[in-house]
Amino acid sequence: MKDMTTSLSRCLAEARRDGLTLDTLPPEQIPSDADAAYAIQHDMLGIQGARIGGWKIGAKSASGPIQGAPLPAADLHVDGARLARAGFAPLGLELEVAFRFGRRFEPSPTPYSEDEVMAGIGSIGATIEIVASRYAAWPDVDKLAQLADLQNHGALIVGEFTSYREDFPFVAPSLRFSFDGQDVVDTTPANPAGDPRRLLTWLVNHARSRGIAVTPEMVVTAGSYSGMFFPRHAGTASGRIEGLAPVSVTLY
Repeated sequence: MKDMTTSLSRCLAEARRDGLTLDTLPPEQIPSDADAAYAIQHDMLGIQGARIGGWKIGAKSASGPIQGAPLPAADLHVDGARLARAGFAPLGLELEVAFRFGRRFEPSPTPYSEDEVMAGIGSIGATIEIVASRYAAWPDVDKLAQLADLQNHGALIVGEFTSYREDFPFVAPSLRFSFDGQDVVDTTPANPAGDPRRLLTWLVNHARSRGIAVTPEMVVTAGSYSGMFFPRHAGTASGRIEGLAPVSVTLY
């Protein structure tokens, strides 16, 4: 099993490095469970020599199980970044809210409580995630294989952060997400996880269990409010969540 995990880790790392996709995924390389998928995530980053710059976390419903992935620091970009479309496939865009903590959460033999984690939130900001896959058959790919592939992460554009507010409307904020000036949100804005703050305690303890500190420098992006938009041409995506600084990315 370890050989199969190492094999998929290396295939994914090489695909990310070279901007390629994997045509086939042998059944024996599919992770056996979530723990195996998480091991592949970190093996892949180790092969790349990548430093963790942040995390993505999410859930399919307000009470559903939580998943996440570490984000390579090189995949985080500042507001207004210009990125080549050719570097991402299939290239979906999501407008999200993100958190930074005001303290370090060191690896610990005991779990952190929800109260500790909530008290540690320092700031919030808007992000645009570029969704991409190293699998040519995406989205018709085993879910655990997608989890191993950093949960379909391509890049994260990070807006300016502002001090955390407990009264921020996290469940359904007012927002606008556009591409070249055209609104691309066709549903009522909402995070499928409900209040995304519920995801944070899981993340801190997930990292803790792997011996990884969660630091104030890390950006923790916590699920889409906009659904996924697939641009068909070059242009600029602009997002604004009321109460937060705007964020944009230009694809060329």
